Amino acid sequence: MTSLAPPGAFLISATVPPIIYALYFGCSESTGGCPPPMPLAALKDRVLSALQDPSWWKSLWDTEATVMYLGFYAFCVLAWAILPGDWVNGTPLRTGGNIKYKINAFSTYLLTMGIVTGLIYRDGPQAFTFIYEKWIGFVTAAVLMSIFQATVCYLASFRPGAILALGGNSGNIIYDWYIGRELNPGIGSFDLKAFNEIRPGLILWALLDIGMLCEQAVRRGGFSNVTDSMWVVFTFQMWYIVDALYNEPGIFTMMDITTDGFGFMLSVGDLAWVPFTYSLQARYLAFHHVELGLWGTIGVVAVKALGYYIFHDANSEKNNFRNGSNPKNLKSMDTKRGTKLLISGWWGLCQHPNYLGDLLMALSWSLATGFETPITYFYPAYFTVLLIHRQMRDDEACQAKYGDDWKKYKQLVPSKIFPYIY
Repeated sequence: MTSLAPPGAFLISATVPPIIYALYFGCSESTGGCPPPMPLAALKDRVLSALQDPSWWKSLWDTEATVMYLGFYAFCVLAWAILPGDWVNGTPLRTGGNIKYKINAFSTYLLTMGIVTGLIYRDGPQAFTFIYEKWIGFVTAAVLMSIFQATVCYLASFRPGAILALGGNSGNIIYDWYIGRELNPGIGSFDLKAFNEIRPGLILWALLDIGMLCEQAVRRGGFSNVTDSMWVVFTFQMWYIVDALYNEPGIFTMMDITTDGFGFMLSVGDLAWVPFTYSLQARYLAFHHVELGLWGTIGVVAVKALGYYIFHDANSEKNNFRNGSNPKNLKSMDTKRGTKLLISGWWGLCQHPNYLGDLLMALSWSLATGFETPITYFYPAYFTVLLIHRQMRDDEACQAKYGDDWKKYKQLVPSKIFPYIY
């Protein structure tokens, strides 16, 4: 752990929740627009005035929303326990043995969608507009749940026999609380970290999108009058959610599960950041109705399709090559380690073509909102910074791993993510 790690952990812990709130107050109907139509100086004064007003702080709390959120979380836990599912082995632990994980996230999603669909079919779209009305209350409930879980898991990590994460046992309270001191906190066969990774956050994201779709449907006189932009965003994001939940076993080889402890970093990311920032486009379209038209819709879908194709075809090339298959006769370079590095196909175009595909798909979500505000482009902007940082870490790791061979590789494939640009 570097000397900057504790201050960095504190900074992120202190800024992530405010960013979630800022995305709401900076882009919402209640504040007058996206962003609110006022000079920057006036906006600054408005923010400072709100922060000094106790009634504003009280407005962040909504008892009904909190009860609903806790009920939803309890429903997800109950569904995990009751619904059938295969048990799979996770990555072996350094202490020996491994954790078994129950696979039924997609079943939980289907049960949730069945209940919600039945409710909307019976009572109409107005039955689900409460999500739009109580948005900020749900945010507060999710943030408080994140803090609660991180704190309880940190305190529980001091019990005898707890397996600690190698990176979260520094002795610094702030850093360990943020990163996560215990590797796999849970009760019995219930692993909290794996459960939170996709279930509550992704399923809540789906419910938020449904709520925004219903809000627009009510305002426009029914689902048949919902804008093309809303249907595009709804379809793209639900596709992403379903794909992640259906492929639940894939998370058990991720660094989040195998290496990182469970602290505030993962709890706030899983429970608050993902559902409430990734659904920004749908929330914007609920009150600002954008009509793309035929050619606009085709253009946005084309960007999404291109990103999806690049992402999956690039990963297919890599996986085939690693498994000893090379159906495209791709070129590669030998390394002193005895391994090979791809230098043609998508992997000859740039070092991380899968990142490029991912970013194009993220961009398509925002393109559907038009160009009247930059705020709805927060996700692709944030995602770009995240992937560039990940690329830089990967570059350092590969330099240490391959040495001079990596320098030679970078001469053959100079572009990192964006061909001929970066």
